[in-house]
Amino acid sequence: MNLALLLVVAALISLVVIVLVGRSQLHFSGATELQPVDVDAFRNLADPGETDYLRSRLPGREFRQVQRMRLRALAAYVEVVGRNAVVLIRVGQLAANSDHTETTEAARRLIDEALLLRRNAGFAMLRIYLGFLWPNAGFAATPILEGYERLSGSAMLLGRLQNPAAPVRISA
Repeated sequence: MNLALLLVVAALISLVVIVLVGRSQLHFSGATELQPVDVDAFRNLADPGETDYLRSRLPGREFRQVQRMRLRALAAYVEVVGRNAVVLIRVGQLAANSDHTETTEAARRLIDEALLLRRNAGFAMLRIYLGFLWPNAGFAATPILEGYERLSGSAMLLGRLQNPAAPVRISA
């Protein structure tokens, strides 16, 4: 009886997580424009040291409330990063047909990094949603942040190769 109840609860939790992640993937697919990302604020939210500091300074209940608010903000950043990755995939696909070898290579690199970041953003959203259930568990969004910074560099390189006179920047 206990095992059956445990399996039903686990199935319900899994269903909720799948629905939430699926919903966030729908948001990613409808992106058409780049949105600015405040990388410093994102870095602060993703910093495990900041989480440890809050955990040591706040009572348990207050920490969990603050951590859930931080996770909501982190989810918003990860969602924007995922949408930006979708937009940059499209940009890379358009540039991949260039006659210039450097531009084609930069476009392929941009596509690869954007696809990886988009996939990682989906997994990060799953971990964030799980973090709502267990706010005391640590969440490391550093791979998303580092991937976004690499993607930003690749987008700037492609932009400079396509139009050297125009400034390119995707982070705030």
